[in-house]
Amino acid sequence: MYPKSIDINADLGEGIGNEAQLMPLISSCNIACGGHAGDESVMHKVVKLANQHRVKIGAHPSFPDTENFGRVPMNMPCVALFQSVETQIRTLIDILNQEHAILHHVKPHGALYNMAAKDERIATIMVEVMKSMHLPVNLYVPYASVIADIAIKNKIPITYEAFADRNYNDDLTLVSRDKENAVLTNEDAVFQHVYRIISEGKVKTITGKCVEIKAQTFCIHGDNPKAIGLLNRLKKTLESKGIRIQ
Repeated sequence: MYPKSIDINADLGEGIGNEAQLMPLISSCNIACGGHAGDESVMHKVVKLANQHRVKIGAHPSFPDTENFGRVPMNMPCVALFQSVETQIRTLIDILNQEHAILHHVKPHGALYNMAAKDERIATIMVEVMKSMHLPVNLYVPYASVIADIAIKNKIPITYEAFADRNYNDDLTLVSRDKENAVLTNEDAVFQHVYRIISEGKVKTITGKCVEIKAQTFCIHGDNPKAIGLLNRLKKTLESKGIRIQ
């Protein structure tokens, strides 16, 4: 029996400017906090919108690389990466305090997210930041990932995440954005992709295999040009199946 409710999240504050349109369609958001995009002015604006729509707020730290939008792997010393991620999260927390809002979760961005999924060193840094800041919040992580295992061992609460608008390889890594079939833009394809994960606990990979996966939250990228249409259709179709977005 599949769950009666799921969370849908989106990456916001990244300079696209569509936050007001996305907020009514999602239940949690990941706010860029200066690493790959965003500044304090943008963070204030997005936090206010999230509060208005009662959307849960997450920090979206990245490698400090605005030039490449945080999507290129970086070989940073452990201390430097730890300090960068911690500073990004603290910046958002300070703004949340000013706006009388609370932090719900942390979700790494781009290359940091992908590397933490399979690289023990990067995953450990992310978990150590969570521990050092004593954050009583969830870490959004991929199923069957290195960061999920390390977080569980360190008693950091996790939420398994899947991507509604991305194709998967057989090892549950995301298809590289260098490939034409990396991003899903068809509304029907996105619904079938998400509904299979919810109802069967499986994802169909680019080779046609159905691989086991778990997810309590699903991400639509805010910078996907079709994001608004995809979310509208996904929300309506899931609700018609009795699955609430919350």
